[in-house]
Amino acid sequence: LDIIATDHAPHTWDEKQNKYFKAPSGLPLVQTALPSLLTLVNQGKFALEKIVQKTSHNVADLFNLIDRGYIREDYFADLVLVDMNKSYTVKNTDMLYQCGWTPYDGETFTASIEKTWVNGELKWNGTLLGQANGLALKYIR
Repeated sequence: LDIIATDHAPHTWDEKQNKYFKAPSGLPLVQTALPSLLTLVNQGKFALEKIVQKTSHNVADLFNLIDRGYIREDYFADLVLVDMNKSYTVKNTDMLYQCGWTPYDGETFTASIEKTWVNGELKWNGTLLGQANGLALKYIR
């Protein structure tokens, strides 16, 4: 397993109730993917360094991304500050997605995201701070 990623497919619960071949694929995971992985770290199933490697470094390396995936001078600062000891229970009502649900509803994670920076700008500190627009990725071809 070289990378860990999510496509974040925010389909509504009603859309997901269709029969298998009619239901859209994917799950709304962007808000819960990292806390779920950090919980696995707390359970001793992964090393924190391995999660960083597979969610950041390896992704940037695999896709030849320029100025991303590492904390380095002149790189884009896409960062999270986490509390590895702050547990919380996931609720559909806390999700910021328009689809309004998560497959993790009712699950307890043992780590939380405290702050998020996108392209060097603080965009989350317990509440959403404006738009968190990304930038086009640049690749080495």
